Amino acid sequence: MTSTLRTDVLRIEGAADPVGTLPILHGISSHTAEGAGIDAEMRRNLAYGVPHSLLPYTRQDRYDRIRTERELPVVVLENETLTAVFLPGFGGRLWSLTHRPTGRELLHRNPILQPANLALRDAWLAGGVEWNLGVTGHWPLTCEPLHAVRVGAPDGTPVLRMFAFERLRRLVLRMDAWLPAGSPVLYVHVRLHNPSPEETPVYWWSNIAVPQSADVRVVGPAEHAFHCDYVSDLKRVEFPHFDGADRSYPGRVARAADYFLDVPAGERRWIAALDGTGAGLVQTSTDLLRGRKLFCWGTATGGTHWQEWLSGPGSAYLEIQAGLARTQLEHLPMPAGAAWSWTEAYGMLQVDPQAVHGTWDEARPAVADALARLLPPADLDRALALASEFGEPEKSLAEGSGWAALEIEAGSLPASPLLPFGAPGAEQEPWRRLLATGTLPISDPPAAPVTGRRWRELLEAGARDWHALYHLGLIRLADGEEEAAREAWRRSLGERPSPWALRGLAFLASSPQEAADLMAEAHRLRPDLRELTVEVLDSLLRAGRPAEALAVIEALPEPARGHGRVRLAEANAAHARGDDDRVRRLLAEGIRVDNMREGEVSLDTLWLAVHPGQPVPPAYDFRMSEG
Repeated sequence: MTSTLRTDVLRIEGAADPVGTLPILHGISSHTAEGAGIDAEMRRNLAYGVPHSLLPYTRQDRYDRIRTERELPVVVLENETLTAVFLPGFGGRLWSLTHRPTGRELLHRNPILQPANLALRDAWLAGGVEWNLGVTGHWPLTCEPLHAVRVGAPDGTPVLRMFAFERLRRLVLRMDAWLPAGSPVLYVHVRLHNPSPEETPVYWWSNIAVPQSADVRVVGPAEHAFHCDYVSDLKRVEFPHFDGADRSYPGRVARAADYFLDVPAGERRWIAALDGTGAGLVQTSTDLLRGRKLFCWGTATGGTHWQEWLSGPGSAYLEIQAGLARTQLEHLPMPAGAAWSWTEAYGMLQVDPQAVHGTWDEARPAVADALARLLPPADLDRALALASEFGEPEKSLAEGSGWAALEIEAGSLPASPLLPFGAPGAEQEPWRRLLATGTLPISDPPAAPVTGRRWRELLEAGARDWHALYHLGLIRLADGEEEAAREAWRRSLGERPSPWALRGLAFLASSPQEAADLMAEAHRLRPDLRELTVEVLDSLLRAGRPAEALAVIEALPEPARGHGRVRLAEANAAHARGDDDRVRRLLAEGIRVDNMREGEVSLDTLWLAVHPGQPVPPAYDFRMSEG
C-alpha cells in the first residue's frame, strides 16, 4: 500500500459549534515561582510576554450540552501502518491515530464533541492532539477552522498542509503532516514565522491525549520534573517518585497535577505512554521542541467528574505534551523576522513490559532503545530537512478565516504562494471599507475587533463616531494604554451611549462599585444579551449588591432565568442575602453551568456553605485539588 490522502466525514454525537460576540478585554495572569530548583532563565521566561489583553479575540462561551449527530469534514492520511484523521475545522486537531496491524487507537478518541470552558476563549474540546500557539493556555484557534491544502513531497508522498495567522501574537503558523509509505510514524513539521519588525513572545505546546488506565505508565528521559498541583508553587522535584508515590502512573494518582519533565541537555526529546503490555503511543521531535509534560486529572471525585464532563462515562484520558519551553507557564522571545521549525513524530511503540514497569532506571533506557529502533534520530533529522522541499499547494481541502487575507490586503502581512490564505469574508468587510475610504462603517453590534499598528493608525486619524471610537479604545487597550482606551470610550459615549463602551469603562473602573454602576447601565441598554447579563450579575455580586442582582434576575424572561450562570448567580445572591432555603431549593432543582471553568470551585463552595459537613454531590464537584 502506498501513502494516501483523502477527505472524509466524521460522524459523531456533538454539541453545536461555540460562538460569542464580546471581546476579551483581560489578559492572563503573570506567573512567579520561588520554589526549589527554579533557575534565572525560567524566572525570566515566567515574567516575559504576558499580554495586556486577549484582543482581538472574542469569547466563545455560547454553547450547551445538547448533542445531536453531526458530520464533520476530516482529512485522512494513511499508509500500511497508520491512519491519521485531522479536523481542520477545530484548530487542525489530530483527532485519531490508529495502528492498522492491531486496530489499536493510540490517542484518546473522544466519543463526543463537547465544548467546555478550558481555553483562552472559553470553548475547548478534549481528545486527540491539539496544537497550541501564542499565549499560555489552550490557543485561540482551538475551535476555529484552519486553512488546509494538499502539497507533495519530492517522491510524490501526499502532504497535508494546515496554516493560519494567529492574531494576538501576529504569527504565521504552517503545519505539514505526512505518512511516507512503510513509515511506522506520522510526521508533523511545524514552522512559525514572526513577520513583525519587532521581537514577539512565543508559546507552543502539542497536547496529546491518550487513554488512561491503572497500568499505563508515562516514561520520559528525565529524573526530575517541575511540579504544579494548582495549589502550591511551581517547584523542581524528583520524578517519578514524589511525595510517597510513583507519579508516572497517572491512573493511580488522586489529585490533578502537571509534571514538566526536566530533560537534560543532550538527551533525545521524547515521551511515551505505555500500558501493561508495554505498548502505546510515543512522541518524539527534533531538539528545538525542548519541553515534555505529563498531565492527569486525578482519580478523586472532582477529576473523575471532569473526565466525564469532557468525554462521557468510561473515557478516562491523560495528556503527554511537548513544548518550546520547559514549562507551559513560560514565553520565549522570537526575534523580528525569525522563523523557527521542528519536526514531530507519532507512532506505536512496543517495549518489553517487564522493563517498562520495572524500576525507573530500567524503564527509561528500555523505551529509549525501542524508540531508536523504531525511528533513529537521523531519520527524524532527514524529515526536518525534507519539509523544506515540499511543493506548492495542489488542491484546497478546507477554508479558514479571512483575517490573514485582510492583513495581506492592508500590507501588514507578506503574501506567499505556499500559504494561499484566500480572500477576506463578510466579517472582514467593515475593515476593508476602512482601508478603502478611511471610514469604518457603523454597525450595532460592533464589527469584530482588530488589533495592530496599521488599524490603529487609521482609527487614530479618522475615528469620529461612537463605533470607530469604541474600536480605537479596544486597540489602545490591546497596546497596554489604559488611560488612552478610557479616553476613547468616554468620547464614544459622548457620541452615543452604547453597552460596548460602558463595558470597556467598567473593565477599567477604579472600584467594584464604579464597575457595577457601569455594567448595570450597559445591561439596561441590552437586557436581551445573555453574556452581558452574566457579566452584570457577576459585577453586582463583586460589589456586594446582591439585592440588585436578584432584581435583575427577576426582571428577566423565564428562559433567560433558567440559564446555568444566571441560576448560579441567583443562588450566590440569595446566600449573600441570608436566604439559604432559596439556595438549597435551587441546588435541589439543579444548577448546570455549561461553561464551568477549569479550576472553578463555585458550585462545590456554594453547596458546602448551605450543607455544612455533607459530601459534595458528584454533579457539583469540579475540585481539582482534592484527594
